[in-house]
Order: sequence, then C-alpha cells, then structure tokens
Amino acid sequence: MTDPKTKIDIIEDADATGEIAKVYDEWRAQSGREKLPGILKCFSHRPDFLREVMSFSNVVHFSEGHLTRRTKEAIASWVSWLNRCPY
Repeated sequence: MTDPKTKIDIIEDADATGEIAKVYDEWRAQSGREKLPGILKCFSHRPDFLREVMSFSNVVHFSEGHLTRRTKEAIASWVSWLNRCPY
C-alpha cells in the first residue's frame, strides 16, 4: 500500500510476506530496531537488491575508517534532524 506522502509503492512491515518479510526480519535482527526506515522500503519490490543495499550501507556507515562509527552516527543524526527526518 502506498503511503500518501510517497510516490513509490512500498511494502510496509505489516504487509510484507515471503522473501521481503525475511529481508525485513534480517534487518531488524542486525539493527536491533523495530521499524524499517522508509528509505530501505523503497527497494521492497526487489529483496535481492535490498540485501545488497543493506550490505553496502553497513560497510559505508558502520565500519571503522577515516571517521569512527560514533562520528558517522553523530553526522547522520544531525543531518536527519536538519531534514526533520526521524533517525
């Protein structure tokens, strides 16, 4: 069901079945969070691609590198606040 605020037909958590439900559950298990972000739901019709996006995101956002994970989380939180987007 499409959220009236989006133009993309996303599959909500409650409506997820089959492979996409498995991917959503994998994300919840890895993140420790309950609600899947809308940005990830944009790929809900391609579970195979969503898995790749999640893998890439984990490497880019949550690995140690030039910036620490703590710094990356702080930047992400600040940008989300500036955009009035829940993080």
